[in-house]
Amino acid sequence: MEQLITFASNNGMLSAIWVALVVMIIVTTIKMQMSPIKQISTQDLTFLMNKEEGIALDIRKEKEFKAGHILDAISLPSEKINKKDFTSLEKYKDKPIIVVCAAGMSAVQIANDLYKGGFTRASVLKGGMNSWTSAGLPVAK
Repeated sequence: MEQLITFASNNGMLSAIWVALVVMIIVTTIKMQMSPIKQISTQDLTFLMNKEEGIALDIRKEKEFKAGHILDAISLPSEKINKKDFTSLEKYKDKPIIVVCAAGMSAVQIANDLYKGGFTRASVLKGGMNSWTSAGLPVAK
């Protein structure tokens, strides 16, 4: 313990950065747990689509979508995303909507926008399309 205190006092900047990183990780973890937007696995997505008529909402670029996407996924063009125009999804408001991007990072903001727009069952595919393909699950072209 004494060595830790000595190190911290001799390396104030490194210690401050370390503490800031730990706090950021804790805050991010708490925010994810408290968020109404859940990150779901590929198995959960399959279950939601098969049993509850869930919708996979692919927000990747059109070229990526055409190269390979989840079967029955709906592509949402970036123009509509930027304008937060989700009128084309109104008929799915009571169904689970799983937002899919390439790696699962950019989908969170879209899912939050959907939630604010009244789509209370919005969620995100953890790992995005990369996790889907790495799990060996089928893609449509």
